[in-house]
Amino acid sequence: MTLTTAEPAAAQAAKPSFAVTRPIHIRSVALRVRDLPMMTSFYSQIMGMDVLAQTESESVLGKDGEMLFTLKSRPSDEPDDGRSAGLFHTAFLMPDRASLGRWLIFAVKNNVPFTGFSDHLVSEALYLDDPEGNGIEVYADRAPESWRWNGDQIAMATERLDIDSLVSGLPGDSTMPFVAPSGFRIGHVHLRVGDTAKAEDFYIKTAGLDMMAKIPDASAIFLANGRYHHHIGANVWRSRGAGMRSEKMNGLDNLAFSVSEPLMDGLRGRLRGAGSDFHESGDTIEALDPWGTRVKFVSAA
Repeated sequence: MTLTTAEPAAAQAAKPSFAVTRPIHIRSVALRVRDLPMMTSFYSQIMGMDVLAQTESESVLGKDGEMLFTLKSRPSDEPDDGRSAGLFHTAFLMPDRASLGRWLIFAVKNNVPFTGFSDHLVSEALYLDDPEGNGIEVYADRAPESWRWNGDQIAMATERLDIDSLVSGLPGDSTMPFVAPSGFRIGHVHLRVGDTAKAEDFYIKTAGLDMMAKIPDASAIFLANGRYHHHIGANVWRSRGAGMRSEKMNGLDNLAFSVSEPLMDGLRGRLRGAGSDFHESGDTIEALDPWGTRVKFVSAA
């Protein structure tokens, strides 16, 4: 098997977004896919990530030399089922509003189909699916100092996105491939779960996130660290009552958090206290969430 690497062009790194400066934040996501070449092309050509490493069975993509997204070839797996626990969407965070607008222009001019557009008060978001049906959000945050709070709960909504304002004054560049701007990262991951209360137990009591918002009927919750609006979303809109995720299913393979080193001991203690089955290798602790999804916690200096 031959390993090939691509050296991305040097660029001045952007100031890190608020989302990824929190002591706990999303580090990376891995998907199991049926058609690795097609999916690699989509995430590099359309989403604009650099291919950092590639083999016949795996592609690793990222930005600024940071590994963000891994595609694992599993052509014999069964298709992902939206009624099961798994990925609702991976949310790719642009470093600023202009970058989001430029990507929207590029996507429209290259006939990328969308599933929705929303203004969430804290952010502006575009929604689509990748070629194998995995959900994607591409978004830009508004300035954190403009977010509205009710105590420890953040005000979010789903309102009409002002697309004209988003693209106003921007050049109509549609050149393929799109090159993601420096600072492009995964800001949050939204999961399909079987029970939001069980998601709370794992991602709050064990992983160490805080409740930021909850839909009144508890059909969706939004969790984060460091007063971000959410690093994890979890809903039961189609997956209520879902059991363990099949180990032979395309879609979400694992997600990883970056955890500040001083917080790792507390994480170990909570995992032991919860009776979680976990193992540690080097700087990484790996556990399973209540639906069998592998969750990694990687120590950050």
